[in-house]
Amino acid sequence: MRLLKYLCLGAVVWGLYWGLAAWALRSGLESWFDAQARQGWQVSHGQLSTAGFPLRHRTRIDQPLLADPGTGAAWSADWLDLDSPAIWPGALTLSFPETQQRFSVFDQSSALTAQDMTAEMQLAPGAALTLERLELQAQVWKILQHQATMPQWQAQDLELILHQQSAQPNQYDLRMAISGFAPGGAFRRISQLANDLPKQFDALQLQGAIDFDIPWDRRALEQRRPQPRQITLDLAEAKWGEMHFKASGQLQMDDQGRATGDLALQVRNWRAILDMAERSSLLPPQTRTAIERVLALFSSPAGQGERINTTLRFQQGQMWIGPLPIGTAPPIRLR
Repeated sequence: MRLLKYLCLGAVVWGLYWGLAAWALRSGLESWFDAQARQGWQVSHGQLSTAGFPLRHRTRIDQPLLADPGTGAAWSADWLDLDSPAIWPGALTLSFPETQQRFSVFDQSSALTAQDMTAEMQLAPGAALTLERLELQAQVWKILQHQATMPQWQAQDLELILHQQSAQPNQYDLRMAISGFAPGGAFRRISQLANDLPKQFDALQLQGAIDFDIPWDRRALEQRRPQPRQITLDLAEAKWGEMHFKASGQLQMDDQGRATGDLALQVRNWRAILDMAERSSLLPPQTRTAIERVLALFSSPAGQGERINTTLRFQQGQMWIGPLPIGTAPPIRLR
């Protein structure tokens, strides 16, 4: 009988804790939305509801909208689910709808649709909510630009893992792999012009590490995005039919995002790339001739598959192949 009383008391205490924690989560979300609105963001949402008793907290936000006028970045969706164990909210899973998610980056509006899209996050204890690990996964996704009818990018799946180094809290290991990647736009026209070119990439992956100026935590949304200061690229690989691209190396970025460093490049069947770019009117014939002459200096004989093994050098905002300048390097900054 005494055991039964203790069990009943424990159930009542746990029920009170679960209810108070659910209320605190909803109140915290409401306060966060209000705080962002006071800072000038455009924010809105519909109903907040919590379920999952007794072991989890599952909070649904209806019609969330976030827009930062300072950077032009914006995101909205029909709903967003936040799921965490009741005992520890720092092990958080975000689930996204299969309906369109609308977003703007660099003043370009697009729409994303994806199946089974989730983001599993491990957050460190404390008010800063520092990100220790992020694992983003999605199945059968596509991105359409504003008012476009054909996807700009689409693929069968996506896996992206960002893991904080314990010894260096500003450094994150990065791994990304995409299967069945099928580009649109100009790349789609290229594949249609080349009968032997498949519609999908055979491989598309990225492995390396990024050092940021500050860790990823709640400030990344509330104030500014952490900026990369060093990128160590173990492997960047893209394989499309007989065309194969690999890169590795290390780059350092200054406060303006200008890169300095070297990337080792391996490109196979580079003349085929120029052929398709010219046939699709992406590369004028006179420009193609000049580029071909430069690349031929670094190319192996045709009998070895028209391969280029060279170094792409970044210095003072410019890109160089060996002693030859090839143009201005784009700044590497997160908005």
